[in-house]
Amino acid sequence: MIIFFDWDNPGGSSGPQDGQSDHTGIVEKVEDGRVWTVEGNSGDSCREKSYPIGYYEILGYGAPAY
Repeated sequence: MIIFFDWDNPGGSSGPQDGQSDHTGIVEKVEDGRVWTVEGNSGDSCREKSYPIGYYEILGYGAPAY
């Protein structure tokens, strides 16, 4: 799965989400109430990260049509 994040409002500053995808990652696994991802451009590197399921900056998920 692909995970989509919504980080900012229309003005470009932090605040309420605007419904637009600002960042994506690859879902590695879901375990113990957390979504584990692999993301590029994370502090100028590619790294594994995790978020609670339902985290407010998660916009949604997508499945590529292979």
